[in-house]
Amino acid sequence: MDRRPAAETGEQALPGLPGLVRSVRTPEFAGIVFHEVLAKSVLNKVPGSSPMPFGWTVNPYRGCSHACSYCLHGDTPILMADGSTKPLAELRVGDRVYGTERRGNYRHYVPTEVLDHWSTVKPAYRVTLAGGTQLIASGDHRFLTERGWKHVAGAMSGPARRPHLTAGNKLMGTGPFAAPPKDTVDYRRGYLCGVARGDGGPPPAPEVGARVAEYLEGDLAVHLPVEWPAAPTDEWRKGLLAGVFDTDGTFSHRILRLPNLGPRTLDAVVEALAAFGFHHAIESRRAPGGKRCVRVDGGLTEHLRLFHLVAPAVTAKRAIDGAAIKSGARLGVASIEPLGLDLPLFDITTGTGDFIANGVVSHNCFARKSHTYLDLDAGHDFDTQIVVKVNAAEVLARQLAAPRWTREHVAMGTNTDPYQRAEGRYRLMPGIIRALAGSGTPFSILTKGTVLSRDLPLLSAVSTEVPVGLGVSIALLDRTLQSSLEPGTASPQARLELVRRITDAGLSCGVFVAPVLPGLSDSVEQLDALLAEIAAAGATGVTVLPLHLRPGAREWFASWLAREHPTLVPLYRRVYGKGTNADIRYRRALGTRVAPLLRRHGLAPKATRDVQKNDRWPGGSLPAGAPEVEVSQEQLTLL
Repeated sequence: MDRRPAAETGEQALPGLPGLVRSVRTPEFAGIVFHEVLAKSVLNKVPGSSPMPFGWTVNPYRGCSHACSYCLHGDTPILMADGSTKPLAELRVGDRVYGTERRGNYRHYVPTEVLDHWSTVKPAYRVTLAGGTQLIASGDHRFLTERGWKHVAGAMSGPARRPHLTAGNKLMGTGPFAAPPKDTVDYRRGYLCGVARGDGGPPPAPEVGARVAEYLEGDLAVHLPVEWPAAPTDEWRKGLLAGVFDTDGTFSHRILRLPNLGPRTLDAVVEALAAFGFHHAIESRRAPGGKRCVRVDGGLTEHLRLFHLVAPAVTAKRAIDGAAIKSGARLGVASIEPLGLDLPLFDITTGTGDFIANGVVSHNCFARKSHTYLDLDAGHDFDTQIVVKVNAAEVLARQLAAPRWTREHVAMGTNTDPYQRAEGRYRLMPGIIRALAGSGTPFSILTKGTVLSRDLPLLSAVSTEVPVGLGVSIALLDRTLQSSLEPGTASPQARLELVRRITDAGLSCGVFVAPVLPGLSDSVEQLDALLAEIAAAGATGVTVLPLHLRPGAREWFASWLAREHPTLVPLYRRVYGKGTNADIRYRRALGTRVAPLLRRHGLAPKATRDVQKNDRWPGGSLPAGAPEVEVSQEQLTLL
């Protein structure tokens, strides 16, 4: 990370930046310069002539850093917080995974939450490790090495110069994950033998009882009594080890033991461990009744391999919280090669900023809001030169404490998204929220960023002190169209899940269905399906708005439309002409189409359920007591 003053780094500074502390470039935000400033004021007065339902705004950032190209293949297994694994493509916002945090000289594994999840298509590389593990990633993706974070691909000089992997680098992590067992009759028989072996263990955990009940029913039902095989298969061995661990096994202080084993079970356990190559020892101490204990050696790498290989039902005993990242696994880089293919790749944002991908520590990144449906100014500086008001919370608290402050509604997200990816780095919003709530000031937040879920506990708590409004933008359900128009953004399902999580937290949430695209997302069937999903997510109100083409965004969209949907170009010329707004005939037709759908799904504004006008701010997006006004078309450029 380069933290020298801008004059020393040679970075282009934005004009007119009083209070500049430093300009920062970091590898995870390629091509972006963060200009950290000490602001004198962060509370902005809205002009009196504005039709907006608020008088003040707070914008901790100037510019928008939504951009991302760091991704992994969707089949990559990710280490979940319960010790299991799940393919990256199947993760969802709210899932718990393992990340890392630094404590002293070492990083340690800690549970963290998935805050965002998306996909894109990028040129793919294959990274092969000394132990045979292969990772498919984009060239921009970063992994933790013994010498810090490094990109998959880069150069030693020129504009592409950056830290990148080379043969011989050693990645950090647990080592590769084993494939889980198959659900076969042999596995089930082995599991039941491990659970019901008659060795006098304590009562099993509820998960064990549930699995046993499942195994005694259904198409693969096993009938009691279960015979022990003369020649066990690998699947039977895996089931046996899982059953033994579930009933009596312990994993404490990084030591994995299988205690309370009678003679027959002891022999079977030792044979199974040897068959899979696990180093183990029979401890010398004896339990009552001559029972023995087997210790599985090899450290965290081997313990995780055992858990993943045999898949015990009890997850609570598999936690690795707090374990230091130390591993003898063969994680040296053997080769990095381009595949010559553009592949669907996935990535996530987590609370710690990283996650464990097939046994190596992988850096996360943040969803690209590609031009964020007109959330960007036309200028290149808007998305590459980001002004960060690092003291925003402190300055705001001081301004709100002034005797002249009358606790008027303060809006956030009306200029730049407060939960853009820079917020994942700077974490300014929690302090801003506390300052507003502490002064008794009602506020609203409008966002596309699912990182907002990080602050839901705080928002829920302060909503008992001051009125809070929350709004989320969701344009369409078609994942193919969405990926083409906004490559790298959080999926529609991720945004719907954000709405669901907001309302599950007891908060209101209005949804802006914006922008509606003529000929692409404006059919009755498409809007009906989207509104049904929004209603099911618990949204408290919806406003449907057509595409708005301000200068800059207009040129970008025209290029995209001509490339992806050339047959629709004449339609857009008729609807938009040379203006920024859809013509009045289209807007009226859209209103006529949407009104009955809003009523059908219980989303029509309470005061206007029998009229076609639907351009009010959606219920829940404004704090209680804010005036109900129409959404200005100019305001749409900010949504």
